[in-house]
Amino acid sequence: MTTSANDSLAKKRFIALNAIRLTGAILTLAGFVLIRGGWTLAGQPADRWIGAAVVLVGLFDFAVMPKILARRWRSPEL
Repeated sequence: MTTSANDSLAKKRFIALNAIRLTGAILTLAGFVLIRGGWTLAGQPADRWIGAAVVLVGLFDFAVMPKILARRWRSPEL
């Protein structure tokens, strides 16, 4: 690959990692709003469980997925 192709690929991967982190942060905040009762989906007891699930998915997206993708995208060592 040429240098410009490597730079372009690195920029795309950087944007993808940050988009995943941003999505995880938004999901986490939305889950906390559901737990608190700010939004109503299915009624209060169910909303807390749905909110907890959304928080867990958001935390996974925020903390774990970027590491998984970075490991997968790592350049092979020569």
